[in-house]
Amino acid sequence: MKNYLLDTNICVHYLKGQYRLREKINQVGLSSCFLSEITIAELLYGVANSSDEHRTKNLEKVNQLHEAFEGRILLIGECFHEYASQKASLKKAGKVVGEFDLLIGSTAIIRDLTVVTRNTRDFINLKDIKLENWIEDEPGTDDEPSVSQRTAPKP
Repeated sequence: MKNYLLDTNICVHYLKGQYRLREKINQVGLSSCFLSEITIAELLYGVANSSDEHRTKNLEKVNQLHEAFEGRILLIGECFHEYASQKASLKKAGKVVGEFDLLIGSTAIIRDLTVVTRNTRDFINLKDIKLENWIEDEPGTDDEPSVSQRTAPKP
C-alpha cells in the first residue's frame, strides 16, 4: 500500500477546498496520508501572518486539519541523518534545496513515503525521493486533478 506525505502547499489548497484534493485524499484513503510537523509549523505561520479578520477562521481550519491527521503528523528528529547526507550531497553537486523542503523530503525518504506537492522542482534533486503532483497547473480548476509521478534518479 502506497503512503503519502502531503507538502504544505497541498495542505493550503486542501484547506481552501481547491483542486478536488478532498476527493483525492478520500480516494487514496486518509489513513495513507501523513503530514510533517514542519507543515504544521508553516501553516501556523500562515495563520499568524493572516489579517485580523481571517486569523480566527484560518486557525480553526489548521486545528481541524491537525485533528484529522492526529497520529499521522511525523516528527523530523528521525530524519536528521538522512537530512545531513542529502544536504552534503547537494552541496557537492552545487544544488540548493530549501531547509524545510529538505527536512520534509528526508522524512519521506526514511519512511518510504511519496511526497505530494505542487512544487516538484523543490524536491527533485533529492536522492531516492518519490514525488506526485495531484493538482493542475491552472489555479481554480474544477477538473479532476491530474497525477504526475516522478522519482529522482539514483546517482
